[in-house]
Amino acid sequence: MLCSDRHGGRPVRLAPLGRDDDLEVRSGSAPPSIATGQQMTELPDSFVPQRRFLMVHGVQHRRPPHHWMWWLTEALRQRGEQVLYPQFPAPEKPLAQEWTDLLTAELAQLGGQERVVVCHSLGCALWLRVAQTLPAELRVSRVLLVSPLGEQAFTAANGNEEFRLEHVDRELLAAASSKPPRVVASTTDPYAPADARAWSAELGMDCDVLSDAGHITPGDGYGPWQGVLDWCVREQVPVEGVAGR
Repeated sequence: MLCSDRHGGRPVRLAPLGRDDDLEVRSGSAPPSIATGQQMTELPDSFVPQRRFLMVHGVQHRRPPHHWMWWLTEALRQRGEQVLYPQFPAPEKPLAQEWTDLLTAELAQLGGQERVVVCHSLGCALWLRVAQTLPAELRVSRVLLVSPLGEQAFTAANGNEEFRLEHVDRELLAAASSKPPRVVASTTDPYAPADARAWSAELGMDCDVLSDAGHITPGDGYGPWQGVLDWCVREQVPVEGVAGR
């Protein structure tokens, strides 16, 4: 597939959307440690989580243990948080209606306290779609969109064409969450909007841009990721990339 080089107008060939669980590890190796270098606080017996998190993954993703989303789920659970991390059906050939139905059902499980949604890749496109028709009782508190897709990423080769939206209503998107969604993009993501900051601003979203983070997958060095955990736990911004990347 050919598209315009965002920097110089030169035509470039865009490879099919890479595996969401792309790994640079040997088969059978142990998953990354949940430890982040900080002493975990022992929870009191009376601790009751006052919020729930929902992970919304992307294409070809089957919850691999080396993915940052798996690591984040376990890190949050070890802190006593309630986390939903559903497997969306047929991730190699996703159907928009099936994924919409499952996301809607999962949102109904988030309870009545703080409701936090974390999306990656095609999961971001799914959130933008669902947000356009989300009923008031399913609205959430916070949303993080990691590696959202630009127009050039929706192709037959990627199997995600029907997730593409002709238009995203800014007001409906804003109404779907108590706070504006936050975007985390990368300077070297070939599937991202050409100008992630401008795209985000047009839709009323804040945006953090990481340097040389690719599509923000394990193959790009994103397994354990303290920055995304800090956003989830205490809303720390900007969302920082993995140290040394």
